[in-house]
Amino acid sequence: MHRPRSVRDADVAGKRVLVRSDLNVPLEDGRVADDTRIRASLATLQLLREREAARITVCSHLGRPKGEDPAFSMTPVAERLHELLGEDSVAVLENTRFDPGETRNEPAFARELAGDNDLFVQDAFGSVHRAHASTVGVAELLPAYAGLLLERELAELGKLLADVEHPFVLISGGAKVDDKLGVLQNLGGEADAVLIGGKMAEQLRDENPLPFDVVLPTDVVAASEFAEEAEAKVAPYDELPDGWLGLDIGPETRILFAERVADARTIFWNGPMGVFEWPRFAEGTKAVAEAVARSNGYSVVGGADSARALTELGLADEVSWLSTGGGAALELLEGKDLPGVSVIPVAA
Repeated sequence: MHRPRSVRDADVAGKRVLVRSDLNVPLEDGRVADDTRIRASLATLQLLREREAARITVCSHLGRPKGEDPAFSMTPVAERLHELLGEDSVAVLENTRFDPGETRNEPAFARELAGDNDLFVQDAFGSVHRAHASTVGVAELLPAYAGLLLERELAELGKLLADVEHPFVLISGGAKVDDKLGVLQNLGGEADAVLIGGKMAEQLRDENPLPFDVVLPTDVVAASEFAEEAEAKVAPYDELPDGWLGLDIGPETRILFAERVADARTIFWNGPMGVFEWPRFAEGTKAVAEAVARSNGYSVVGGADSARALTELGLADEVSWLSTGGGAALELLEGKDLPGVSVIPVAA
């Protein structure tokens, strides 16, 4: 794995520093609904202040706007960042995706971002799998360093690519196998058990493209239709009534999965066990979250839905590492190079 040089080793005193943070947070009614990623960005900004950087400027994308859109303005994000920092001396640029040159990694927009800054700090782990102007283009123009969050993400996730302690359990859920197939192929062969829930379980039961067996649900919480208030009942996985849908793993499977997790010394979990946004179909995801949190092994959780479940249950601090990156974490664990990391010179 590429180990980029760290901001810890950069001479920032009296320098103008551009930081790419991951401030892509949910907004509700014009306010930040979840500031987890903002909080994760603070350590690097505080380090730069302590080491007397002359100016600190932060850039980030927010959502997927189609050009300039007030609904995706960084203003409420900047306000929350300044609240958490206790001051407003750190400048926050407007949403990088307001400019089409961002996603195209256009040199002109990269030069605009670089401006008169002296160096660049990449701290947006959740975006380093994308070759954009604010992740790659700027790093090719300014001396580039990894921020503290990026450094920690690479170290913690990298442990899963090294010699892990066994039993090693992978837990994967969500809607599509394709999104996670690379990780399962890369890590699954080293795992002692691969537990599959969510829509993925149906896909793998029909056809398993993996060169090893996986543990699938034995029962589900079935619903008569895909609706929050639909008629629901527990049914064996292979005896669903015609037209009914499995929207959560059942109580028998919850126990089975929790037992496998309890014995694990290393755990990676990505993806919910069902439609956890609806309380009636959230018990499977809750059971897995609680089992991972209780584990005495090394536990890593990645993906927005899994992170949200842990946070809502108040269990975020009970796992070894809760990654801020979804796609970036998956690509790293697939063994892929991350463009926003590879562009930073290697640590000495």
